[in-house]
Amino acid sequence: MTPAARGRPRSFDRGAALARAMETFWEHGYESTSMTALTSAMGINSPSLYAAFGSKEQLFREAVALYDATEGASVNRALTEEPTAHAAVATVLRENARAYTTAGRPSGCMIVLAATNCSEPNAAAQEYLAEWRRSGIEDLTRRLDQGVRDGELPAGTDASAVAHFYTAVLQGMSVQARDGASRADLERVADQAMTAWDAVTAQRRRSAPSPPPPTK
Repeated sequence: MTPAARGRPRSFDRGAALARAMETFWEHGYESTSMTALTSAMGINSPSLYAAFGSKEQLFREAVALYDATEGASVNRALTEEPTAHAAVATVLRENARAYTTAGRPSGCMIVLAATNCSEPNAAAQEYLAEWRRSGIEDLTRRLDQGVRDGELPAGTDASAVAHFYTAVLQGMSVQARDGASRADLERVADQAMTAWDAVTAQRRRSAPSPPPPTK
């Protein structure tokens, strides 16, 4: 091999490499995933990784976005295409019961599990996933608010509280999947959560507390 050939940048499929990085972060978490593990999984060397993605954190951010666009696509469709808020939430729960336990893929949800307890140098990655989780609650809240406007849910329903409740169910399902729960186990959780629908959506928004009376 000539010196020029040795110095030529190695070509690779960036999209395929990113998908492999996504699965590595998903399975092992941000902080536990070494650069050696990433380059091995992606089939590239460190200079190529830095040239293509900038840094480990930037690679992680791209991997999370890819996860949302691929693994999260069915959930996003449920929120926009199901005719009712009830159907949307039920579909989200059942779709995630399937997705969290798909054979040949890491279990659970990458956005829930991949950066939940990072050390200070990696706090930005932890906060990045926290932002994604908060965004998910906001998306669900908007869908529930639409249900109120459509007359499906009672006026005054605390859509934010309902969204937080069902997000907590989803996050618990993700942890259970990582612990070995089966699809059938998670589907039972989803079905039980939906039996609580009427009680959960009956909760009303809390009014702001009245200011204390002025002192004399």
